[in-house]
Amino acid sequence: MVDKFDLKGRVALVTGAGGGLGRAHAIELATRGAKVVVNDLGSTLEGKTGSSVNADKVVAEIIALGGIAVANSGDVANKKDAKGMVDQAVDTYGSIDILVNNAGILRDKTFSKMTLEEFESVVNVHLMGSTYTTHAAWPLMLKQRFGRIIMTTSSSGLYGNFGQSNYGAAKMALVGLMNCLKHEGARSNVYVNCLAPTAWSRMTADLLPPEAAAFLTPESVSPAITFLSSDEAPNGVILEAGAGYFANVAIQEAQGIGLYLDSSAELLSEQWADVKNMQGARSFNSAEDVAGAIVLKYNAGL
Repeated sequence: MVDKFDLKGRVALVTGAGGGLGRAHAIELATRGAKVVVNDLGSTLEGKTGSSVNADKVVAEIIALGGIAVANSGDVANKKDAKGMVDQAVDTYGSIDILVNNAGILRDKTFSKMTLEEFESVVNVHLMGSTYTTHAAWPLMLKQRFGRIIMTTSSSGLYGNFGQSNYGAAKMALVGLMNCLKHEGARSNVYVNCLAPTAWSRMTADLLPPEAAAFLTPESVSPAITFLSSDEAPNGVILEAGAGYFANVAIQEAQGIGLYLDSSAELLSEQWADVKNMQGARSFNSAEDVAGAIVLKYNAGL
């Protein structure tokens, strides 16, 4: 019987893979047969450059397990480095089939105490770093008519979290990027999805209780990466994962009400309970679908 999650012949790039979730993702893909470019800048949580041996250590682990991998120590927030990671995958293994945008930093502060530099630095790594690598891989994936791209979003972006306005903004922006690219790549079998992981790592050590480390393991999230990298992958989903728990996350819209030509702030306030009532809520696939639904409701209400 054919193993639909056998990734032999596939080439993957995992960013920020020197530890935590990235390391687990890289090992998971390698054990499934993918050839992996293990990227890690070796930086601190604040983005300051640290040891450059992290990627090499993960590569050594993969090779010890019988897998195939090579290290890369580039900075995803640097356009040249980001393209270089993709080029390295192609030059070394012949293609780029899977891209896991995992690299990230934290600079948590309340918005009132946060500098614009602290805001921009987080956005540059999470959002622009993912954009740079994706932009480099995109034409190659379209040409070969196969690609799987995973953006790493977060519950901090989906739902918010105190002191993480920079991180939350960047993570929610990746959902918007995915929602557009899912349309542009679909015809070429290039699928883009978001993973919203919850795991105990150095990035979450101050947010989660120590005992959570026993079950909120990075390894319990990584099966989602195999699924989203495979021929069986969906397109344009947000997948929550943690401790072996998996759930689809949807952006939904209420049925709403039609005030139409009589609309005013006063009427909106009076009927706010109906406006926000989520009974019968629905999801849309595109902005065009939303506009179409509004036009239909308007015509029906006249």
